[in-house]
This record gives sequence, C-alpha cells and structure tokens, in this order.
Amino acid sequence: MKKILIANRGEIAVRIIRACRDYGVGSVAVYSDPDAEALFVGMADEAYALGGAKPAETYLDIEKLLAVAKRAGADAVHPGYGFLSERAEFARAVKAAGLIWIGPEAEVIDALGDKVSARRIAQSVGAPLAPGSDGPVESGEAALAFAKQHGLPMAIKAAYGGGGRGMKVARRLDEVKELYESAVREAVAAFGRGECFLERFLDKPRHIEAQIIADTHGNVVVLGTRDCSLQRRNQKLVEEAPAPFISDEQRATIEDAAKRVCAAAGYTNAGTVEFLLGQDGMISFLEVNTRLQVEHPVTEETAGVDLVIEQFRVAEGKNLSITETPRPLGHAFEFRINAEDPAKGFLPTPGKITAFLPPSGPGVRLDSGVVSGSIIPGQYDSLVAKLIVTGKTRAEALKRARRALAEFKIEGVATVLPFHRAVVAHEDFAGDDGFAVHTRWIETDFTGEFEPAPRPAPVEEELVRLPLEIDGKRHQIGLPRSFLAGMAQPGTAAPQEAGRAANEVPAPIAGSVQAWKVEDGAEVKQGELLAVMEAMKMEVQITAPRDGIFQRIAKEGAFLNAGDAVGAYKS
Repeated sequence: MKKILIANRGEIAVRIIRACRDYGVGSVAVYSDPDAEALFVGMADEAYALGGAKPAETYLDIEKLLAVAKRAGADAVHPGYGFLSERAEFARAVKAAGLIWIGPEAEVIDALGDKVSARRIAQSVGAPLAPGSDGPVESGEAALAFAKQHGLPMAIKAAYGGGGRGMKVARRLDEVKELYESAVREAVAAFGRGECFLERFLDKPRHIEAQIIADTHGNVVVLGTRDCSLQRRNQKLVEEAPAPFISDEQRATIEDAAKRVCAAAGYTNAGTVEFLLGQDGMISFLEVNTRLQVEHPVTEETAGVDLVIEQFRVAEGKNLSITETPRPLGHAFEFRINAEDPAKGFLPTPGKITAFLPPSGPGVRLDSGVVSGSIIPGQYDSLVAKLIVTGKTRAEALKRARRALAEFKIEGVATVLPFHRAVVAHEDFAGDDGFAVHTRWIETDFTGEFEPAPRPAPVEEELVRLPLEIDGKRHQIGLPRSFLAGMAQPGTAAPQEAGRAANEVPAPIAGSVQAWKVEDGAEVKQGELLAVMEAMKMEVQITAPRDGIFQRIAKEGAFLNAGDAVGAYKS
C-alpha cells in the first residue's frame, strides 16, 4: 500500500491519518460541505470535496468515494467505523475497482453483519444465545405477536446495523409498534436498509465484548475483553479494558466463544464479538461488529498493540505482530466526549466550539476530531473526541480519570463532561463493593442532576468561507455574508428572530424534521406526538405542549436551529 483513502470523518479519520504517518503511507481525506474546515481535512496529505451535506450524498455515496480514490491515485480504502464500514457492497466495489479493502471479506461481512446469520453461526459453534426471531419481521404487528409469545422486554434490532442505531427496547406492549417503526426509520437513515429482527432482551445486563484480530494465514487472536455497559439510548458512553468484576471462567467463555465464531466465519482483520452478561451470570451472544470499534483505544493501551497498523498489516497479507492473547498492561477507561447536554436527556447540541482545552499528563491520551474554533455539524454523530486514561490498576486509572476530567474544558457547545465527572465519583461505578452499572443504569438508577448548558448560538461568521481544491489541497476564499443574501435553499427554515409568538412550538434541538405525525391544521391533545426530528443520528420526539389546533411551519427535511419554530397553534 502506498496511499490510503479514508472513507470517513471526524476523530476516526484523524486516528487513521496518524496511523498512515506511522506506517509510512499517504493519506487521502474526503469531506462533505459541513466538514470543509474540519481538523481531519487539514491533517490529511490530500483532501477532496464530496459535494453535499447529507450522509447519503457524501460519506455513504460509493461512486463518489471511488471516484476520489481514482482521482487521488489511492490504492487502498479504510472505512473507519459507521457509515459504509459494515457494508459488503462497499467492500466488493472497492475490490472491483482494483483497490485493497482494509477490512474483512465481503462474504464475511454479509454473514456476520446480518445479525440473523450471525446468530446461526454462533449457535453452530456453541456460543450462548437468548431466544430470537428466525429472521427479520415484516411489520409492527409481527413484532407485537413475538412480544406476546416470548414476553418483554424485547429488543428490536437492525439486521444490518450496529453501534446501537436502529435498536429499540420495548418494555410495554402498547409501545411495540411505534418502536418497531422507529427502529426501521433509524436503520434506513444510518445503514440504508430497514430490516429488523427481534430478540428477548436480558433486563439490566452488562455489555461485555472481545476484541479480535485475524490475518489471512489462519491466525485468530483475542486481544482481551472490554466492558461497555455504561450507555444511553443503547449507545456507549464509557468503556474499559479489561472487563472488570467477571470471573476467570466467564472471561474464558467469552474469549473462547469469540475466537470460535470468528474462525468459523473465516474472519480476517479487526472485529469485535459482543455479549450480554445477565444479573444471574448468564452469557448471551449479541452480535459481531465487522470493523474497528470506537472503543478500540482501551484495548490498544492494555494490549500494547496498534490496531489500525495491524489492520494495515493484514490487508497487505502480512502475519499479525502478536500471536496470542496478551497479559493486560494495566487498566484503561475511554470516555466518549459527545456534544450532548446531559441535563436535557443527552440532547445533541451542534454548534461552534469556542474553547477546547484538553487534559494531559501521565496515563492520558486524547483522540480528537476537533480543536478550538471547530464547528460541530448537526448532520452527523455527536462524538467529538475520546479521552483515554490508563493506570497500573483500575483504582489508579480511576484517580487519573477524575483528575483528567476535572482539567478538561470545552465551551460553546454542551458536552457530556459533567456526566463523566459524576460517574467516576459514583459508588455504582467506582465503589469498593463491585460494579453495579448495567446497560440501562442511566435511565433507571442514575439520579445525578446537572445544570442545563446555555443553548449554542447559531453559527454566524462575518465571512462565508468557501473551500477550493487545487491538486487535492484545500484552499479557502471568504465572501461577505451579505453577498450571498437571498440564496438560501428552498424549504429551509430561517433563523428564529428574537422574541417568539406565544403560540409557536420551538425545535428542541438543531436538526432536520424527519417526519410529521399530525396533519396540518389537526386538533391535537397535550402530549400528543407532533413530529420526529433527527440530529446527530438520534431521533427526538416533539410533543404538543397543550390542546389546540396545530399548524405546521417547517417542511419535512428542513434543517432547523434549536429554538426555530416547528409549528404553531392557531389563534
């Protein structure tokens, strides 16, 4: 490999660019319009515009990505995580274009990326499994029938998804249909496919996973375990390695099952096998993520392995640099720094970072996609950085984490830093009596209260900066905003002026109106669902604040700033 196209953005693009430098190969970035001034764009050896803002027209557009690879003379593609990283059709297209695919074979992605097929492989090698549907179900009615037969809680999961997106957990029969439809919508938006299957959900389980790396010479190595139980909306917030407070027998069961599943599937490159650990000690296979995980740094710190460089080695047909599960080199935590407000139910808060002052010192690593002045777009994931803290023991790592989190300062947008500071001091997470955190701990047990962050102001600049490319290098010109006045896209909402009519219903977040749930001019009741907005790949429901006749203002698909009028009550 001489030059690698990075088919991704944000902090993972930065991470791969750095690995390219360490490995001695060139890096090619691609970027959407909102990412034109992002950190990763300036760091790459070359950067090319994809044109557009939505994922479907940028980071999910296979033809555009391959056209850039050809134009740049890249000979390999790294997909990062999310977007196209677990799409077999992308792997096939990359290879068909004569490029090296840095990931597992397309057939393996098909077999393991399909959660139903993965369950069958896991069953064939004796991995523990919870009851589930035989395949994707076709409707909310079918989901309801499964729930009545097998009981609740029940997980509705995107068959081709990952990262917690396209997954909903139903705990009442009256919410099954709506949650099924929501899971399908999220799956289509995030992965381009909406098929969902069902699985009996272990209540209040821990989430344990095993990191594997496998080469093309038949070597499959488990690099250790991680605990990823601390989640909100089925998406992880804090991870650690090795998984604490499990028995040697449980650890061996998880690692052995992970290795057998991957060997049976003919797996190569990096991947993760995930399990749920019930309160009664039951272990249940969950899924295989056929890509690099967001939380891979905690394994790197405790295993002494650079996973991205191992991915490069495997893609070039080399042997792994490690042949057996290493003894952990201490303990590591990863804190995902998301642009979300914990005081408002972790609502995403896109905007401009006015100050970004990260910690440093012994045992502290930062994987970041931003700096002071970076703009966090509302179109993509809310993750902006990852704080990784390592110590000789879990206790030492916790002490360092408290110090590092106290030092960390971010201004301009809300972040989850206040939540992380509360967690590392919480008895359930850090207590001497064990580990009481589970996957729904935030929703059911955590009682911390936070001050709401100030609402980020709409991003305004004196100049509109327009990127230009010359031989793959990005340049900028600045034009007065008044020069572009009147050129707004049709269907978008104008920024909300100071003052608001008492009858208006404001957008709670900056994001797009994904779907209206009431007709224009409908008579609505207080609490009734009016619309669904999408921001940073999360759905947020807008409900009626009172009874009355409701009129729409924003169109479906329109992007709104937080506080813009979604609709209004008829006077």
